[in-house]
Amino acid sequence: MNGFVAALTSPTFLVVWACLVVVCQIVLQVDLRRNNSHLMSLMKLVWSFTVLYSGPFGLAIYWFSGRKEIPDDSDYRRAFRSVAHCYSGCGLGELTGLLITVGIFGAGQWVTVVVTFLLAYAAGYALTVGPLVQDGVGLKSAMKDAVISETPSIFVMEVVALTVDLLVAGNAGPDQPIFWSSLVLSLSCGLIAAWPVNLWLIRHGIKEGMMDPRMTDHHHGQDHDHHHQHAHG
Repeated sequence: MNGFVAALTSPTFLVVWACLVVVCQIVLQVDLRRNNSHLMSLMKLVWSFTVLYSGPFGLAIYWFSGRKEIPDDSDYRRAFRSVAHCYSGCGLGELTGLLITVGIFGAGQWVTVVVTFLLAYAAGYALTVGPLVQDGVGLKSAMKDAVISETPSIFVMEVVALTVDLLVAGNAGPDQPIFWSSLVLSLSCGLIAAWPVNLWLIRHGIKEGMMDPRMTDHHHGQDHDHHHQHAHG
């Protein structure tokens, strides 16, 4: 364990990781443009953020669940698309929270945890509520949908991500490589932890999951994460 943490403190790890992310992002964007341009802009953004946060792991999730070339659309694939949707917003909130609390104000661990947790929730909800409101769902109904369907996923994702981040980076600041290395590790751990939660939500009808990429209709604006509560009025 000590050797693993020591490797994360090396700037070399960040350089290698950054190169991997750039290569994976190029592969993603080329595939989106050449083979999957029909996907809604929201999902293209989701996959871009997922690969930005998790590099080759994020690209593997896209390849497994987000392309029209998938052979079928099992619950497992739907859960990966659903967790990626959640991940893209929560990750942005988490990064913002850490940079504000630690990078700008040098806040303590508990303040950092609370602020980051709240920003991750806000970003995750916004990514769900926004598309629903655009589709004509009332704001109150959309927010209720988001609370019911997204809370379990966001909660597990952030508890795991923040715990890993605190254990690995401690009080490190943005000027230290371990601060960024721990983010790489913690974000992906949060994604992995939240996947079975999304699978459970889908199998119990609380979420329908993101639309099958083989059937996405660009003209009908239906590629957001539909929820059980909305579907049943």
